[in-house]
Amino acid sequence: MASEKKERLKLILLGNSILRGKFTLASGKESDYYIDARLTTLDPEGVSLAADIFLEEIRRDPLIRTVGGPTMGADPIVGALLGVSHRENYPLKGFLVRKQEKDHGTGKLIEGNLGPGDNTAVVEDVVTSGGSVITAIDAVKSAGADVRKVLVIVDREEGAAGKFREMGIDFYAIFRISELLES
Repeated sequence: MASEKKERLKLILLGNSILRGKFTLASGKESDYYIDARLTTLDPEGVSLAADIFLEEIRRDPLIRTVGGPTMGADPIVGALLGVSHRENYPLKGFLVRKQEKDHGTGKLIEGNLGPGDNTAVVEDVVTSGGSVITAIDAVKSAGADVRKVLVIVDREEGAAGKFREMGIDFYAIFRISELLES
């Protein structure tokens, strides 16, 4: 069943999210393709498939009870994961990490349900160098929580996976970019 979901998600990514041309990435690198994964994570079937696959992976570590990630890439994924976790009677709590602390209200950097001692998974749509995810991980650790796993839809295979493993964090990508570009 998981392989069928992965194949369907691959078709959606290829149809919606792989763009060709000249692009500058968040890491500052230039690329001849861009993965606009939000066109998949803001698609009802695409985000549902990603959430189903991620929940299956999260369940492999029963200590993980919270899930979150850097806003904006993680926002639709976290929402879908919370919904599917409830339906599957495996409730997770969710949170989002801002790029910077709010300058009004509570001034929070992390919004949602994350507390000291929580074991968590951090999700993201696409990683290149891993910078935005590492920033989110640092914020989560500063809040006293433990990041046990990083889950992404697409790994651009440009070093992020190694950085997470060096940090002692389990890494899971639904797809490596080489799997998508060969299609």
